[in-house]
Amino acid sequence: MENRQKKLLTLCMVHQHPRVLLGMKKRGFGAGRWNGFGGKLAEGETIEDAALREIVEEVGITPKSLEKRGIIEFEFKGTPGILEVHIFHVDSFRGEPHESEEMKPQWFHVNDIPFHDMWPDDIHWMPLFLEGRRFRGRFLFGESDKILEMELNKVIEL
Repeated sequence: MENRQKKLLTLCMVHQHPRVLLGMKKRGFGAGRWNGFGGKLAEGETIEDAALREIVEEVGITPKSLEKRGIIEFEFKGTPGILEVHIFHVDSFRGEPHESEEMKPQWFHVNDIPFHDMWPDDIHWMPLFLEGRRFRGRFLFGESDKILEMELNKVIEL
């Protein structure tokens, strides 16, 4: 198989059991869906630096610590490239979540996560994330963001 270009992205999930902070994406890629907070790396940024910058920009909080829980590769049939998303757990932070131009935050009880209004892969990896497990995965999406292939494994280290 040809070597496909990877784009590194971050995703911070704020989880203070029994609640999770999600943001309604207001514009751009994923608009209209609940998600964690994150995005692309700027030039010269580490993955951790990008994760911290994005969560501050999108919801106005500063994590006190980041714990990497997962790495998932996303592919979209018919488009070149792979999105490699590094997923971080945040359990404590400074500041109060507030709405930005990009995201409208809301707390959800872990039993009431709105999976029907999220990316369809979230329902597969979120239980591992909430259990404190580390994982690696791959999802291939087809038309209408239907999952065509998926692989998801618990791992010891990332």
